[in-house]
Amino acid sequence: MALDTMEIGTVPWTLKGELILNCNCTVFCPCVVSLGKHPPTEGHCQTWGGVRIDSGTYGETDLSGLNVGLMIEIPGMMGRGNWKVALFIDDRSSETQYDALVNIFSGAARGTTGLFQVLVGEILGHERQPVTYETEGNTRHITVGRKIQGVVHPVGGQDPDKEIVISNTQYWMGPDITVATATKGKLRAYGRVWDFDGRSAEICQIDWHGPK
Repeated sequence: MALDTMEIGTVPWTLKGELILNCNCTVFCPCVVSLGKHPPTEGHCQTWGGVRIDSGTYGETDLSGLNVGLMIEIPGMMGRGNWKVALFIDDRSSETQYDALVNIFSGAARGTTGLFQVLVGEILGHERQPVTYETEGNTRHITVGRKIQGVVHPVGGQDPDKEIVISNTQYWMGPDITVATATKGKLRAYGRVWDFDGRSAEICQIDWHGPK
């Protein structure tokens, strides 16, 4: 059966790379350790994120080298759902790549991101944007058109050569989460105007796959 005729949710896919998130929590996000059972520090969650895909496939479609921007809004505890999500897909993507990334990041492709189908109540939209994801030293710079401007870096520890890492977690993104903060965290999209400069951030190496 040709991949383009296979039912969504049955196509094998993989993504490897890095993800950063910056949210409105005043200190490190409680969701990482509590797995969504503890409320965010502000009682609700507003998050923007960026994904750098170092290597990836969706069926026979190569996704390597593309980037994705995210906007996530959660009214209370993460595990209770009713999320609102917007996707910003790299404008360098082909139609096939675009559709593949929407399937993955909406949860329709199942696998690692399949929980989105349970937790997301509304996809506010998905659109093409120029998405840049650059690393300078240990600082990550992300720009999503005029929608998102972010600069994220690890929080300093006693040993300046080592990052503070929450390791061996069961967090959906990955087991090892670097504790970070944003020196710039601005979003203007879908009626939201956020400024999370100085607030919580996370850096995670991702190794996602589906549909199982």
